[in-house]
Amino acid sequence: MTSPPGPRAPTPSAEGTSAAQAVAWLHTARFLTTAPRLEHLPELAVPEIAFVGRSNAGKSTCINTLTQQKRLAFASKTPGRTQAINLFALGKQGLTDAVLADLPGYGYAAVPKQDKLRWQQVMANYLVTRPSLAGVVMMVDPRHGLTELDEILLEVIRPRVEAGLKFLVLLTKADKLNRSEANKALSIARLQTAGGEVKLFSALKKQGVEEASLLLWHWAHPQTQTGTQTGAETETP
Repeated sequence: MTSPPGPRAPTPSAEGTSAAQAVAWLHTARFLTTAPRLEHLPELAVPEIAFVGRSNAGKSTCINTLTQQKRLAFASKTPGRTQAINLFALGKQGLTDAVLADLPGYGYAAVPKQDKLRWQQVMANYLVTRPSLAGVVMMVDPRHGLTELDEILLEVIRPRVEAGLKFLVLLTKADKLNRSEANKALSIARLQTAGGEVKLFSALKKQGVEEASLLLWHWAHPQTQTGTQTGAETETP
């Protein structure tokens, strides 16, 4: 039986949290548990933010960049082989006010079909039924755009998004795009997500780190959003 996370952090009272504060908050991420099946996940009383994406979309690199920890999220040498949900607790001084969930990458061709189908079902069940899930971050390589599997995942979570679940697409590896390509990738992704939140992200150049960090902070602390604009459009490179 997995031990629950430590004491819940007190409710933040300061409004207008700065990007620097949000970045520092993500830096507190620490390993909580790993679960090969949904029933092994602990019940949580704090918001949970899930990271999803195709294998090779840069998901582990994105998590490590946001948390400023080189090996918090482990990137397997064989993409698609990591088949567990990893949870990381967030909060200062050992207190927990949110949890990040790193879901297995999907769509890698070398993974046996039966394993693909099993994990697709596990992920779908997690995204549809996890009570503490407050937001989903999808990593997409903008050079390839949203794939069929990405669009299937969007359809799975659409009812929850319409009911208030937060959703963000991060176009990773944005440093590989010029300005025109970045604008085009943003426009296409927004159309594919029906006007959803889409931002450029580069681990190499740290592009989008502060903006994404602040957004995740507000997802986890909705009571601090009064009078705060969090949905500003991403500046193109």
